[in-house]
Amino acid sequence: GRVCNVVESATEESSDPPSSPIYEPYIPDELAADPVVRSAFKHAMAKYEAEEDRLADLFTMDHYWYQPSSCLRKDRRLLSIRELARDAILSAAKSVILLSSFLDNQPLNKCCGLWFQRDGQRKTALVLTSAHLIRKDDIHKWKQQWTGEYHQNAKVIVHLLDNKTTLGQLIYLQEHYEFAIYEVQVDKPVHLPTFNDRVHSGQDVFRLGRDANLDIKITHGNLAFDIPTRYERCHYMYFLRDASSLKLLHDDGGPIIDLEGKVVGLVNNQIDETFVPSSILHKCFDFWRRFNCMPRLHLGMTFSPIKFLDPICIERMTRKHNIDSGLIVEQVSKESHAEKIGIRKGDVIESFNGKHISTTIELESMLIDLCWDHFDQRKKLNTEKDVSVS
Repeated sequence: GRVCNVVESATEESSDPPSSPIYEPYIPDELAADPVVRSAFKHAMAKYEAEEDRLADLFTMDHYWYQPSSCLRKDRRLLSIRELARDAILSAAKSVILLSSFLDNQPLNKCCGLWFQRDGQRKTALVLTSAHLIRKDDIHKWKQQWTGEYHQNAKVIVHLLDNKTTLGQLIYLQEHYEFAIYEVQVDKPVHLPTFNDRVHSGQDVFRLGRDANLDIKITHGNLAFDIPTRYERCHYMYFLRDASSLKLLHDDGGPIIDLEGKVVGLVNNQIDETFVPSSILHKCFDFWRRFNCMPRLHLGMTFSPIKFLDPICIERMTRKHNIDSGLIVEQVSKESHAEKIGIRKGDVIESFNGKHISTTIELESMLIDLCWDHFDQRKKLNTEKDVSVS
């Protein structure tokens, strides 16, 4: 038979006969006192240990000593989904890469990224990553958010999965949705991920990242919709990490994937473990491809969805005021149009432009659609747009 030499490559084959294996030597009790036997034993043991060290360096043997192991290996609660999750992760991991940024030759940040578009003629590919890649990783003490300016002139190095590196060229930065797109020269095909816009609360998902050795990082959790804090964006979804899992740094820009290996969101803050859902990302991509920008409507208000309150609060609100859905106004900007027409903190808005809205993500999606219609009619930025509320 043919023997595969795993020291060189798993695909390079050798026609030479295999060498004889070396077994651990031992001394029978009746020969233990013989100095000649003991000398031979010492020599054989040294040879055996050298062979064990060589075998330990084989890539097929490193699973014995590699630490830490992933949640799929050590968490028995995931047994029921282990095979599905393994296949999903191995498929999605082909798209996950690592990026490093530098400012004045000093390290700035590290983030993960995703291949998401390729131009075969130009031999380029686009990488989607977190905008935090070019932002100093200072964390606000109370907001638990990234702070500081974006350094669009930062040098960005893309770490390819074959251990090569190449420079990334920033072609688009979206500060509100906190993502960046880099163009990279590639001479090989790249694996493009698939996306899933339809998700549900409690869904089993995995957050993927890369460590400094380019090994995949895997964190299990569940999806959650929730009420954004005053410092969070209304389009955020939440990754509820298993309590036993560690917070892993530099996962910003990495994907949240489902059990089919499809990307359901992009991590934008592993501190608070929030992410931008794929449904919002897709609308942003469509806007960028067609208009080369991503405008937003500013209503001058922030909201809390009634849907995500404690059921006790919802029942009380329904029983006493016949209100069971909509958005509660949390803040109204000073001198905003909303303030001028009498909208105040504590008001409830059930519909926008005649459409019932029950979550802030639904509202964000609708506002993007309004912007699309506005631009599709060749109208300009920095103009007013009428939005009716009730």
